[in-house]
Amino acid sequence: MSARITASVYTSHVPAIGVAMDLGKTELPNWVPLFAGYEPARQWITDNPPDAVVLVYNDHGNAFSLEMIPTFALGMAAAYEPADEGWGARPVPTVPGHPELAAHIAQSVIQQDFDLTLVNEMTVDHGCTVPLSIMFGQPEEWPCPIVPLAVNVVQYPVPSGRRCLALGQAIRGAVESFDEDLNVQIWGTGGMSHQLQGPRAGLINPDFDHMFLDRLLNDPVGLSEMPHIDYVREAGSEGIELVMWLIARGAMADLDGGPAPREVHRHYHVPASNTAAGMLVLDNP
Repeated sequence: MSARITASVYTSHVPAIGVAMDLGKTELPNWVPLFAGYEPARQWITDNPPDAVVLVYNDHGNAFSLEMIPTFALGMAAAYEPADEGWGARPVPTVPGHPELAAHIAQSVIQQDFDLTLVNEMTVDHGCTVPLSIMFGQPEEWPCPIVPLAVNVVQYPVPSGRRCLALGQAIRGAVESFDEDLNVQIWGTGGMSHQLQGPRAGLINPDFDHMFLDRLLNDPVGLSEMPHIDYVREAGSEGIELVMWLIARGAMADLDGGPAPREVHRHYHVPASNTAAGMLVLDNP
């Protein structure tokens, strides 16, 4: 037996979502519609628990600063502590790593000419921990190990959608050659449309977001050709985070000649804090 990627999850990682959970505010009227939309995904992952998750996210100036920003940084550690983002670390469990799977992915992907930065010690911020909270709730410990993959979408130049999709394909090949019977999910996080500064602060574009979700499912190759300027123009300066979803999409079977994925759940809500929040869950037939 070998490992396999069975599903992909795509979700926003809005920090205020984590705060709402941490402070017990999820039942307030303004939060109820957002969290109600997560319940089908939580039930699905309870029924389909992964043995490991490759979690694609971006660091927000915590593990990496403007002094050093790797394009793709793969976590190799046995554990990752939640970062103190300026108001204390989130009261969530330490994130367990999977060093063996991470080392295998690194070996395989680097031999396919992807230049990964290998990180043996780092903290993980809301980009990583909020998706875990969205999917798993508030357990005493996370139910499976995580291989974190941090992507630079903060300092230009950022990787192209085409490169992200190809990296997902390479990760799929790496996982499938790992000689252990593992059910692996890959998650792409960040987005959706939002801008946090400047004259367009508060921008949300639902039309673009729904288009992105549709094309992510049905036309990922075409979507990967979208230039960065289109993300910024239509989805705001932070909308560029959506290129990370293409890494997860590239790891699905149809990009490797297999059947098309099945849409398990879709959720979209505005506003979550001052951003759009989206979710898509796909599994391999």
